[in-house]
Amino acid sequence: MRKVLKWMLMVLGALVGLVIVAVAAVYFLTNLRFNEKYDIPVERVAVSADPAVIVQGKHIVESRGCADCHGENLAGGAVIEDPMIGYLYALNLTSGKGGHGAYATEADYVRAIRHGVGASGKPLRLMPAEEYYYLSDADLGAVISYLKTLPPVDNEPPRTRIGPLGRFLFLTGQIDLLSAEVIDHNAPRPVAPPPGVTAEYGKYLSVGCTGCHGKGFSGGKIPGTPPDWPPAANLTPSGNLAKWTEGDFLTTLRTGLTPEGKQLNSDYMPWKNFGKMTEDELKATWMFLKTLPAKEAGTR
Repeated sequence: MRKVLKWMLMVLGALVGLVIVAVAAVYFLTNLRFNEKYDIPVERVAVSADPAVIVQGKHIVESRGCADCHGENLAGGAVIEDPMIGYLYALNLTSGKGGHGAYATEADYVRAIRHGVGASGKPLRLMPAEEYYYLSDADLGAVISYLKTLPPVDNEPPRTRIGPLGRFLFLTGQIDLLSAEVIDHNAPRPVAPPPGVTAEYGKYLSVGCTGCHGKGFSGGKIPGTPPDWPPAANLTPSGNLAKWTEGDFLTTLRTGLTPEGKQLNSDYMPWKNFGKMTEDELKATWMFLKTLPAKEAGTR
């Protein structure tokens, strides 16, 4: 009996040792990526005090959902607070105490928004720069122009910390934390189409939908979301949009009520943000979605 107990304790000890080694490896490998330094060739964009430019920047910030993470006053706050996933906090973008805007240069803004890299050269966590990477120089300049006018708000969000499960999911490619890793920082700038009611401009606007609906817009399970999180809708002709009219699309994004009588939950589908787009922007988006090839739901 003692020999059996001794053997069991040895096996248990070995298993505990393996777990400790595995956890240490996960922390080591993720820290390597979290602390990698990026030497970003920052592009110059025009920043202006022109009221019309600032209004356009405000419109982009509001319709692209920046407040979802940074808060209505853009002073930062909690995005995720879970001991296993992690404690992730959005930056305070104002010039108040604890605010990023208090020390940010124009290059800092470009580096963070377009490349997902902080002033230190390290990648920002959970900043969806891969979507904002496609902003034209004019639109990015307008966004920065607006951010520089924000009234100061004193708020010092806690330091972001990634928990053990969050690190494991990140390491195994099940959640994306570092947009800096997926952006080709040295590639030629994408050419932005001129604003207008065109499918090309609709494609430009729809980049912000890919985070949930996937690059193929076929929706499905959103990587990194909890098990009970609903799948994103299939926006290709294989989904319900095939039965909608342009008017249905505009009404849904203005009211959150679909033609089928379903009220969209803004916690999952941020229709209130997209509903702030102009009518021409929504029409252009609709025109682009109508050009998509049919895809099976969930193939991303």
